[in-house]
Amino acid sequence: MIQIISIGWVLGIATMGKTFPILQSLFIPCIALFTLTLILKWTVLKQIHSVGFKFLQLCAGLSLGITLGYSYADHQLNNRLQLREQQTEQVEVIAYIKNLNEEGEQTIQQKIQVLNRYKEIVQWQAFLRNEADSGSSSVLELGQYYRMQGQILPAHSYATEGAFDQEQWYIQQNVMSGFKVNAIERLSAQQVAALGCGKYLRQQASVFNQVQLWVEQQRLALRYFIKQQPVQHKGLMLALLTGDKSLLNTATEQLFQRFGMSHLLAISGPHVLIFAVLLCWSLHQLIRRYRPQLYLKWPKQYLLIWPFCISVALYCAFVGFEIPALRTLLSCLLISTFILFKQKVRPLNILLFSASMLLIFDPFSILSAAFWLSYGACFVLLRIYQTVEQQRGADELKTRTQYLKMQLKLLIESQWKIFLALFPLMILFFKQMAWITPLSNLFAIPWIGLVIVPLDLLAALCYFIAEPLGSLVFQINDLCLAALLLLMQLLDRLFAPTLQPIAMNFIVWLSVCLGLIILFLPRNVLPKTWAALCFMPLIALDSSKNEFELNILDVGQGQAIFIRDHDQTLMIDMGGNYDESKFSIGKQIILPFLSVQGVSELNQLILTHLDQDHKGGYESIKQQLPIRQVYSNEQLEVAASSRFDYCHQGQNWQWSDRVNMTVLSPKAENLPYANAEKNEMSCVMYVQVKNAQPYQNFLLMGDAGWQTEYQILQDYPDLKVDVLVLGHHGSRHSSAYAFLKQLKPKVVIASAGFHNRYGHPSQITLQRLKQLNIPVLSTVQQGSIQFIRHANGQMQLHYAREQRQWLKRATAKLKS
Repeated sequence: MIQIISIGWVLGIATMGKTFPILQSLFIPCIALFTLTLILKWTVLKQIHSVGFKFLQLCAGLSLGITLGYSYADHQLNNRLQLREQQTEQVEVIAYIKNLNEEGEQTIQQKIQVLNRYKEIVQWQAFLRNEADSGSSSVLELGQYYRMQGQILPAHSYATEGAFDQEQWYIQQNVMSGFKVNAIERLSAQQVAALGCGKYLRQQASVFNQVQLWVEQQRLALRYFIKQQPVQHKGLMLALLTGDKSLLNTATEQLFQRFGMSHLLAISGPHVLIFAVLLCWSLHQLIRRYRPQLYLKWPKQYLLIWPFCISVALYCAFVGFEIPALRTLLSCLLISTFILFKQKVRPLNILLFSASMLLIFDPFSILSAAFWLSYGACFVLLRIYQTVEQQRGADELKTRTQYLKMQLKLLIESQWKIFLALFPLMILFFKQMAWITPLSNLFAIPWIGLVIVPLDLLAALCYFIAEPLGSLVFQINDLCLAALLLLMQLLDRLFAPTLQPIAMNFIVWLSVCLGLIILFLPRNVLPKTWAALCFMPLIALDSSKNEFELNILDVGQGQAIFIRDHDQTLMIDMGGNYDESKFSIGKQIILPFLSVQGVSELNQLILTHLDQDHKGGYESIKQQLPIRQVYSNEQLEVAASSRFDYCHQGQNWQWSDRVNMTVLSPKAENLPYANAEKNEMSCVMYVQVKNAQPYQNFLLMGDAGWQTEYQILQDYPDLKVDVLVLGHHGSRHSSAYAFLKQLKPKVVIASAGFHNRYGHPSQITLQRLKQLNIPVLSTVQQGSIQFIRHANGQMQLHYAREQRQWLKRATAKLKS
């Protein structure tokens, strides 16, 4: 029963950010039902073993866990959301520095404790210039107080399905805002007390907070020590030791990403376990050689449990008690408890109980990809451990060769099993996969785990005892890292690995998850052949049954529109960042969105014109995304698999008996002027969806302005428009009053960026719309906006910012 409640608890916490009124109303009834089943079991039905009653108990326990988890998560989230910033403004704050910073090439990111913003302390992410010439890598010192002036930078995500959710990351990290620091003044304790923050001064004087501060100071000192060493791979060395990527160069990080091994650069369970296992193995060898009689008093597993747990706890303290390390610590403590009390170690129970305990202390860790990936990997490793233990009794290893063969087999088996088990989670969180990962892990994990990490730890311990010895060990480890990178670079040249985007919609993803769960369940629980049925949607899903949908994607200051009907797919523009090499709209938003939609190839792409904010995303992904036909108003270099043609007035595509698309502008004879007048020569698209209500006629204006609007009114005087995507993101030079008045759309949409420098959509344009009583939606307020036609002909509206509580904005909503 405890297991069922734990499952429900984790599932309930996993709903964080979602709103389910039914769960709120069922809270008291679930408690009452569970209590009633317990009373019945202990009294009336004590001697009765009814299958129906057991099923009722399971349902009651699961429901209780879900409602408890949902209520707890909702309460914690609402408390945190009340403290986040949502508006940009200039402020002055009093801040305390208690966490290690993260250095970048140009900026330093520093979490600061803001003391004077609210009644309680809030944490912000401060951004400072990295003044390397000053001789110091950090402007702010640990354990010090400062008065800071700067600009609040609220988190604002690209609210597009599949894209990275910055607002969720801030919530999970307990960061209430970004903060661009302009001026800093150091404060003494007396000044802080005079400013009314004396209570916080007393809190920081406690033993626990002083220990935390000491740990952070030692980590910072270790960073400085490694930075000064005459080694080539100091960044990789520090990242593998403490998870601190401040010294890691971009080329090395990208190399690990291409091999799908980025997880090795962060502190995780394997790092902790490697240290503890090696230490206990060494201790075991010493006992066996010099004091074997100790095993006559205490069995080996009981004697070594204590140093094992102490080792894990020490390493957790060494890396600043990061959440991944704490997960390992909780799991190890639970396993140790099971062993000490002579209970069978059940992997699922260990994972459930440790996850439940962790979520009590930090429910927001459920939002982290690391939470799910680490527990998935732990489950697979524990299942492998169980299998090995079962086989050990039957297979006696008589020679060292047999032992080594078994270890090699175990290594290979664990890698492909972990790869398969974590495949759905990698697709869910990252939408891409490196197929070379199992192969690269075969040599990287043993080399890192058995050589590099132990040497790193030994060097760090020597640093605290004798710095010259620590320096020597770090230099030896640098040679080991050089060998690893040399092999990776060789494989990089031979195989040229890349992260491949994978398209998989939710139905397929869920079926794959169920299939893998069946495969990894213990034998005789469910027939393994059932897994094959779960994998059928991978090849049998009929894309021709898709309903019509039109999505105006949130790509910031730009435009990207996705249209699908049955098995036909089209995009109109793909957005674009001003510098796609720094942040790629194509790779970070377009590809993940298409992956979630299960789209691996586009039939058509229409680039309305060649401004960066419309075509930049395409340039960054044209070699990765197959597109059959590309259209634009100017000649464009396309991938070898694509064909190019000009878009011009009169072109028409009849996708089905219900969807028709027409190009209204520019005229073919005006295309030679497209380079000089990019905006006015934008490809204007008109999409008609027959028998759809209340929206069936869509006009997509690109960046066209008044001149094009006037021409469209002349050429198409009877044009009917229900939905108008404003020209030029709602600029005051588009959407003329006469144009809007004649068309009188039911709703208009502005695709623009949060606090964009152009002020789009323009206040003048918004005033025109207000005078005409035309409702306005924007990707800033609603995120991605989806129109989807259902089988009954109803065209329904969906807003991406309605999907999670932290994404919601206080705006008027349109009814479908």
